[in-house]
Amino acid sequence: MSSSLISSIRSLRRLCRLSSLRVLLTLFLIWAIFDVLQKRFWLPTPITEKERTLQGQPKIFVASIHWNTEAILRQSWNNAVIDLAKAVGPDNIFISIYESGSFDDSKGALRELGRALDVLGVAHNITLSETTHLDEISQKPEGAGWIRTPRGRDELRRIPYLARLRNISLQPLAELTKLGAKFDKVLFLNDVFFISEDVFTLLNTNNGEYAAACSLDFSKPPKYYDTFALRDSKGHESVEQTWPYFRTSLSRHALEREKPVPVKSCWNGIVVMDARPFLSERPLRFRGISDTLALEHLEGSECCLIHADNPFSAVKGVYLNPKVRVGYNQQAYDLVHSRPSWLSMYQIFTGLWSNRFKRWVTIQWLKEYVVRRRVSTWKEKDDTNVEPGVFCLINEMQVLVFNGWAHV
Repeated sequence: MSSSLISSIRSLRRLCRLSSLRVLLTLFLIWAIFDVLQKRFWLPTPITEKERTLQGQPKIFVASIHWNTEAILRQSWNNAVIDLAKAVGPDNIFISIYESGSFDDSKGALRELGRALDVLGVAHNITLSETTHLDEISQKPEGAGWIRTPRGRDELRRIPYLARLRNISLQPLAELTKLGAKFDKVLFLNDVFFISEDVFTLLNTNNGEYAAACSLDFSKPPKYYDTFALRDSKGHESVEQTWPYFRTSLSRHALEREKPVPVKSCWNGIVVMDARPFLSERPLRFRGISDTLALEHLEGSECCLIHADNPFSAVKGVYLNPKVRVGYNQQAYDLVHSRPSWLSMYQIFTGLWSNRFKRWVTIQWLKEYVVRRRVSTWKEKDDTNVEPGVFCLINEMQVLVFNGWAHV
């Protein structure tokens, strides 16, 4: 075979390979564009009139805790709560608020709310505590919640402290029930921008069938805020804070279609839960993990553990409702309610591929193995040690400090 013929054959092969590569690249680009357009078509799914309308006359117990939230209280939160009370009906709502040792004038703002609720005839309990973080950590370190940290000091854990405050906000629920009051839902409100329509849409999540339903919260969109409590349907942390967030396909695909997203746990600004577990013989309450487990350098959000402990979670399900988006500031709220879509084509494209890449190259079980190994070590020390919320745990230790909290 002549050298010229061999050269021609080689050139033809290179041309074929190049053509095949171009065909594959073209097909990939067509698929990628179609994929983005499809997701963009699904977003946003319009909120129907039925979804945004209060169904029936549910009796709602509202619980909220506050610390240094004067700005948002006066800017929007107080008015939003008043509007909600008017929309639900003064006889169908009870509002319980606990404020703890704020540096700003949160107390003054909450007194103003109390007076407005009095005028409306809305039953409420607003507790204003003078006990500051400094007061809490200055006590003699004894009892539950105090541990010896790697800094060589006895320090007060953040999560048991928060759990205690949340449980204080729930105290009127049991007291009112003993007096004959009945409640269908418990609504937990963070210090977020929201409107009554957000609450009604959340109440109607999955046609009202859920153990708990949560909004999505934002401080700096497009990143969502509360990574500590959110776990997908298999109990995994989010791949990243940008859409579509989740590792598990069941949660991710529901989110992409703006359907109720099955999750193991969520909080994310506003949460509504079936009231019955809070009123049972062994009432559901917030908690932290045990101090002995925390000594293994582990921590779990009280807002995740509540779902792990809730007997309704496995039966009725926990859902994130992506149609309900709240913000920790007005700008964030406005951005995630922009039209025609709160996600741009660019954000959809980069989100899809960033999520895929991180799912392909990261191995979640390596991170979770550290947690499981430490839990196993803890169980080996005492065979009575049990923790149902292992999926909530992360490799952290959090303690209270005078101006907030800190990692140690």
